[in-house]
Amino acid sequence: MARAENKKAAPTATRLAADIARILRQHAKLTQEVLGKKIGYTGSAISAMETGAQPPSEEMLLGLEKVLGQGLGIFKEAVKYLALDKYPRQFSDFALLEQKALTLSSYETVVVDGLFQTEEYARALISGGYPPLSDQRVQDLVEGRMARKALFDRWPTALLELILDESVLRRTIGSHEIMRGQMLHLIDCAQRRNVTLQVLPLDCGLRGEHAGDRGPMKLVETLDHDRVVYLEIQDSGTLITDPAEVSTRAQRYAKIRAQALGPDASLALIEQSAGEK
Repeated sequence: MARAENKKAAPTATRLAADIARILRQHAKLTQEVLGKKIGYTGSAISAMETGAQPPSEEMLLGLEKVLGQGLGIFKEAVKYLALDKYPRQFSDFALLEQKALTLSSYETVVVDGLFQTEEYARALISGGYPPLSDQRVQDLVEGRMARKALFDRWPTALLELILDESVLRRTIGSHEIMRGQMLHLIDCAQRRNVTLQVLPLDCGLRGEHAGDRGPMKLVETLDHDRVVYLEIQDSGTLITDPAEVSTRAQRYAKIRAQALGPDASLALIEQSAGEK
C-alpha cells in the first residue's frame, strides 16, 4: 500500500520514468540488486526509484540508459522532463516555453525574477514562504530555479529583458548580505550583451500614469515566432495565447518599459542599492 501511495504522490514524469525502468528491467530479467550494481546504486535505491519514493537523479537516468535504454535514448530524453517536476505545478508548462524562448520580457513587482535570482536569494525566498515546505522540496525548487539559468548561455541566443519595480530593490529577502549578493548578481547580468535590465521608479505615477499597476507578467516569443503571455498570482499560473489578449499585454509592457529608467540609470540605482556607489 505504501508503495502505491508513494507512486501516486510522485509527479507524472517521475512516475512514467519509474514505470518504464521497471518494465525494461523485468524484460531484461534483472533484479533490482543486479541492476543497481551495474549502474552504481543499491537495490534499495532502485526500489525507491521504481516506487516513486525517490525521483531518479540525472546520473541514475544516464546509467539506466546505458543498461536498459537499448540505444533508444529514452532515459536521456527523460532528464529534461523530470527536471520539470522540480518546478511548482503551475509553472511547469511555462518552463518548457521559457527554455525555448527567442525573447523573454519580464516585469516583476515584488521579488527578483526567478531567472535572475542567486541561489541564496532563492533559498531564502522559497524556505520563507507559507505554507512551509519540507527541506527536500525546498532543495528541489531551488535546484529547478537554478537550472533555468541555462537560458542565459543557450544557442541560439535568447534576448532577455527584465523590468523590476524599484520596491524589489528595497525589499530585503533573507538578510542584508543575501540582498547585496543579489544586487551584485543583477549588475553582472546587466553586463551581458543579451540582457537588458531596467527599474521602474517608485515615483513613476507622479505624472498620473502607472502602466505597471496591474501586476507582473512575462512575454515570450518562441523560436517559431509565436507570442505567449504568462501571468502568475497566489500559486496559480495562466498562459495566454489569444493574439488579441497577448497584444494588449504587449502594449502595456511597452508602456511600462517607456516609464522605466533607462538601462544606465537603472544600473546606477542597483549599484547604489548594493553599496557600490
